[in-house]
Amino acid sequence: MEQDLDLCCQEELVHPGALERVQGLMPKDETLYDLAELFKIFGDSTRVKMLYALLEGELCVCDLASLMEVSQSAVSHQLRVLKASKLVKFRREGRTVYYSLADEHVLSILSQGMEHIMEE
Repeated sequence: MEQDLDLCCQEELVHPGALERVQGLMPKDETLYDLAELFKIFGDSTRVKMLYALLEGELCVCDLASLMEVSQSAVSHQLRVLKASKLVKFRREGRTVYYSLADEHVLSILSQGMEHIMEE
């Protein structure tokens, strides 16, 4: 119970200057919704594992399915989610489709996330 008090204000006092400063910097609600949706994609360990595999370079669905030890249809489903979120891109070579990370932002998100969880 005592710890809960640390999470609340001890007296109700609103700081108008702080509120005005923060409100001026806050993105629009739609933008924050889109950001939350992006982070939901990273909430699935299978998708994170696939993204991590793609850090090393492009792979086809067969490669990913073998690496993940799941069916090609399961990999394809996850790749559709990742592609819709603009986290992966693809290129076709004959009958084979190769996937890779969409851009450096994805690498940065993964790297910073790993750095954060590895901190002591």
